[in-house]
Amino acid sequence: MHTLPGDELPDELAGAVADPLLATTLGRLRLRNPIILASGFLGETGQSLVRCFAHGCGGVVTKSIGTLPRLGHANPTVVEVDGGLLNAIGLANPGMEHYRSELAAVRDAQVPGPIIGSIFGADPQEFSQLAKGMAAAGADALELNLSCPHVKGVGTEVGSDPRLVEQITAATTAAVSIPVFVKLSPNIADILPIAAAAVDGGAAGLTAINTVRGMAIDVRLRRPILSHGQGGLSGPAIRPVGVAAVFRIASHLQVPIMGVGGISCGADALEYLMAGAHAVQVGTALMDRGPLAFAHIATELRDFLRVEGFGKVSEVIGLAQGERP
Repeated sequence: MHTLPGDELPDELAGAVADPLLATTLGRLRLRNPIILASGFLGETGQSLVRCFAHGCGGVVTKSIGTLPRLGHANPTVVEVDGGLLNAIGLANPGMEHYRSELAAVRDAQVPGPIIGSIFGADPQEFSQLAKGMAAAGADALELNLSCPHVKGVGTEVGSDPRLVEQITAATTAAVSIPVFVKLSPNIADILPIAAAAVDGGAAGLTAINTVRGMAIDVRLRRPILSHGQGGLSGPAIRPVGVAAVFRIASHLQVPIMGVGGISCGADALEYLMAGAHAVQVGTALMDRGPLAFAHIATELRDFLRVEGFGKVSEVIGLAQGERP
């Protein structure tokens, strides 16, 4: 893999990220370790995605990309709160046509793991067209963003209707030959019917969860801090919500799951894996630990498996579920 100066990992971390103990699969995808970059962090340029691989991740999910360039919401779009971050970026992105060159840069770098292209749209036709663009540009898999909580007409607004979720997933899977994952929202009454609809539509796997809808108010200005008002909460505060969602899905559906929400250390990753996730995504932790978070989490996970006598990371998947049929 081609890297830039300063991307070299310390020896004590470099050995963990590619340790055979952590090698696993996510459906058809092969991962050197189960730590994946979450969409929305360091995913807008090819160079930043390559640097994530250089710092130890097993795979990356791109920024969510739409058909046309989008500026997103006006500032302020991010605020730090107790337990995490509130954001209402508004799905700002350069559009599919421009993003093709960024994906090509990642592919040319011969990175050691899968590139998962995140896309968003309003209807099945838009998703299928975007899927074709991502696949043609070199994505190894897709993640359908059906769960952004702060943009009208897309995200949760389409991802809370089981029939529409099934239709969008079916249209996307029919359009491409690469695996399709569906990213689910926690901002609904029950995540399981939506998860089942995605699987019925042909999804190769699921991602749970996206951010939790929230708001912060400046008491002196007497108004919401984010320009959009409401935003999505990420970080440690939502980890119990994400773990519960993964546990519920895994107890009913036999499908690969990527767990996401509040993962900043090896123990956090293990919660998701033991709940039934096959891999985990890391995002907000990068704000505090930087991209070395990938290697640190992988090292902590590897050390736990060694101490506890596991032969491979897949052995811990679903352990908290108890006896499985």
